[in-house]
Amino acid sequence: MRCELCKVAAYDGRRVVLHGHGLVERQQRGPAVAGEEPSCVVIVVRRYLCTACDTVMRVLPSSAVARKHFSGAAIALAFALWGLCGKSAREVREQVSDQKKLGAGARGWRSLGRWAREVAAGRLFAGLGLSGFPGGPRAVAARAAQALIGWAAAAAREAAPEAAAFNGASHVS
Repeated sequence: MRCELCKVAAYDGRRVVLHGHGLVERQQRGPAVAGEEPSCVVIVVRRYLCTACDTVMRVLPSSAVARKHFSGAAIALAFALWGLCGKSAREVREQVSDQKKLGAGARGWRSLGRWAREVAAGRLFAGLGLSGFPGGPRAVAARAAQALIGWAAAAAREAAPEAAAFNGASHVS
């Protein structure tokens, strides 16, 4: 393990540089399994303090995505439903989000486009190598879902595309 900022190793051979700095809770939204009812669960995140540069970092479980309320698998499921299955943004939100109350003027789900732009910018699912991918948000979502299916376990690739993308998200950072 290394510091995210200064890149110093947790132990430099003489002293421990990264020290435990407590636990924090954060929410994670989305279904636990593709096709199940979405929920919001609280997960515990470990914090570390780098004594070399005074940075505090959080170490997330593999299911979580930095700076996102939704799990990586939930985002992958949304991309597959929207990009590959052709569902509307509203239908995708109903299947992926636990937040059911919408305002009177709500038409879709802006998070889908935001996530797709983050994939194209290399800030989300950077391991897929889709930075700079041309096309609109739905095209980027479709390509990301296809790439995530490729990361799924061999047996999971035979399932429906949304289930396969859901599975593949756990293998990509």
